[in-house]
Amino acid sequence: MSAEAATNAQPQAAQAQPAAEKQTNCPACNKPIKKLRRYYRNGKFYCTKRCWSKSKQTAKENEQK
Repeated sequence: MSAEAATNAQPQAAQAQPAAEKQTNCPACNKPIKKLRRYYRNGKFYCTKRCWSKSKQTAKENEQK
């Protein structure tokens, strides 16, 4: 009976994980991302190319420290 309980627990654990949330704000400036103005790079959406380059620069500075 314990083997049956273990197999039943596995599907419930998979259902308990939350779904991936949709990104709504720019990671660089925290402005809301609009559908018409969005810039996708490296797995994230940014509001403009300028925010992407700004984010890239800050990441580079953090690596140097």
